[in-house]
Amino acid sequence: MNKYIITVLTALLAALALPGNAQTGTQTDRTETCRQNYRTLFGGEALTGEGTDPELMAMLQKFIFGEVFATGNLTIAQRELITCTVLATMQTLPQLKAHAAAALNVGVKPVELREAMYLTAPFIGFPKTLNAVGTVNEVLTERGISLPLEAQTTVTDADRHERGKEIQDSLYSGGISAVMDGVPGGLGRDVERFLTGYFFGETYTRGGLDLKTRELLGYCVLATIGADSQLSSHYHGNIKAGNTPETVASAIVQCLPYIGFPAAIKALRIIKQENAKGVTPANNLVRLSRITVDPAQLDAYNAFLREEIEASMRLEPGVLTLYATAEKDAPHKITILEIYADNAAYKAHITTPHFKKYKEGTLSMVKNLELVDTKPLIPGLKIK
Repeated sequence: MNKYIITVLTALLAALALPGNAQTGTQTDRTETCRQNYRTLFGGEALTGEGTDPELMAMLQKFIFGEVFATGNLTIAQRELITCTVLATMQTLPQLKAHAAAALNVGVKPVELREAMYLTAPFIGFPKTLNAVGTVNEVLTERGISLPLEAQTTVTDADRHERGKEIQDSLYSGGISAVMDGVPGGLGRDVERFLTGYFFGETYTRGGLDLKTRELLGYCVLATIGADSQLSSHYHGNIKAGNTPETVASAIVQCLPYIGFPAAIKALRIIKQENAKGVTPANNLVRLSRITVDPAQLDAYNAFLREEIEASMRLEPGVLTLYATAEKDAPHKITILEIYADNAAYKAHITTPHFKKYKEGTLSMVKNLELVDTKPLIPGLKIK
């Protein structure tokens, strides 16, 4: 394939990740929208009429630039991260290089781009990830960005498994125990351990990308490789991580020009099925915890409480709200508004190390505890 054809194909594939905040792609405006957004990402011109197949190029560019990019609720950064992640998964490295440059052009941070590449390793294996990282590093070097980038590891060998289990239990209570049960030689238990320590412990705890972005990108990888059973469980993981059903569906539509209609429609069908039975505001567990603390130990109690709430809100997507208050004239009387995605999220919460530390540390401090289950009058209303 000659250099011109590679350039044309790279530009064509570059059309697959356009700003989510541009004009909608109607039949009347898609041509101009196509041109505007191509310039935004790549600084070049679309629909030039040049090359060996100008009709095909025009048809594809108008569809991709003028329609696909405007579908759904994704931002331009999300679109580019999704595109780069899918291209890395498919090992279409020339196109990955073009999109890595485009991602930087539209504000994606180098560390975010790198973390998206690192995220692919548990799904597609280290060799392919090394190829993708090498391609992205070429772009970073060409931009004058010093390597290596700042480290994002937050765990040690001593706590990686514990930290991973916290995240794993919050997103996927039960893990893969049932799937791995009965593997000859007990090797299924080793795979479970690898998943918890490496996938969740070392990968999901890294900085640079938040948890819900990692889950969303992971979902796109699963759709790309056709991992149907994982698409079902990871849909609910996405919801617990804070992504909306529309965002997950929008991500698959963004993948569509890369992975094709059959794979995208299959993923969207799974989203539709799982959404119909998934976590909804009606399933939220909402509770008031009314606590009376020994006044002499109030400062120590509040320190335990603050640590527990901060860890829960940071690490557990299924913990939606923990809002603690104290009475003005009686600060030892504390009320906590607790909102969990569902009962499973609550059960996972009370097994976490940070909750157990709080519970055990405050046993002698709490003089009275009253748990009041409530029914929201406006389910799903968010606290601003």
